[in-house]
Amino acid sequence: MSSVQALSGAPVVAHVVRNGFVESVHHGCAVVTDPDGSVVREVGDAGAACFPRSSNKPLQAVAMLKAGLQLNAPLLALASASHSGEAFHLDGVRQILAESDFTPDDLQNTPDLPYDVQARDAWLAAGHGPTSLTQNCSGKHAGMLGACRAAGWDPATYLDPQHPLQQSMEQTISELAGEQVSATATDGCGAPVMAISLTGLARAFGRVAAAPERTHEGRVAGAIRAHPDYLGGTRRDVTALIRAVPGAVAKDGAEAVYAVGLPDGRGFAVKIADGTQRARQVVMVALLRAAGIDAAGLDEIGTVPVLGHGEPVGAVLPIGI
Repeated sequence: MSSVQALSGAPVVAHVVRNGFVESVHHGCAVVTDPDGSVVREVGDAGAACFPRSSNKPLQAVAMLKAGLQLNAPLLALASASHSGEAFHLDGVRQILAESDFTPDDLQNTPDLPYDVQARDAWLAAGHGPTSLTQNCSGKHAGMLGACRAAGWDPATYLDPQHPLQQSMEQTISELAGEQVSATATDGCGAPVMAISLTGLARAFGRVAAAPERTHEGRVAGAIRAHPDYLGGTRRDVTALIRAVPGAVAKDGAEAVYAVGLPDGRGFAVKIADGTQRARQVVMVALLRAAGIDAAGLDEIGTVPVLGHGEPVGAVLPIGI
């Protein structure tokens, strides 16, 4: 089935309820894979291609390590991140760049303000505007530059889909997903984004989360687990989920994609068809709970209130998960 057919025909996975009245619905797809990569649960068509967007970043970080990039654990988590733009994130990106003799001027990602509202307000109050440093993908771009330096590749053309680094990323994503990348497009930050199925995404996260500690995949998983604040931020649901679920590796993505891997090798992936973020974490938490994951903190992560006059009058609720 094509991606258009899969999304247009996706089942309802969430209700938006206001004072007991179903006001809106969200359609979507979800999947759970076993440690061997086989599908054990599927909602909608999880075999159709999709762009995982930033959920690909931990897989791309594996390719950076294969190219020779050397980073400590917090900075490796940041190279896998869609960071919030908090001060420690910006300092970390500067450090990644400096370790390979680059500066923020070498970043080619799209300038933007910090993702986090508080960090954005502070940045604007200090008189700054959009920059590549403060855009949420700057850790990945700094890591890509460092990988180019380590491998002896041209850093000026690192965004070209035919660049050796991007070709290595495509190969790594394909290997971890157990399927070939089916399409390549330009992501919001300017880097290539590579399409795989939702099943392939879940499978890849299960493999990264279960990888031995000393492998490239294991190093990425260990960095994310130890430093989830660098992967997201101090006020991000992905950070809270990693802290709540023992051994989890998780990454959120634009257009309402979410992927989670567990250390036993199981993988989970969600895509909300209309790209609305509010249902993403609700459906993922329901998927984890249905698989027997009963970690403290999941209730709070999976609760997205509907407000009336500034007060909760309902919630986004999972359906059929």
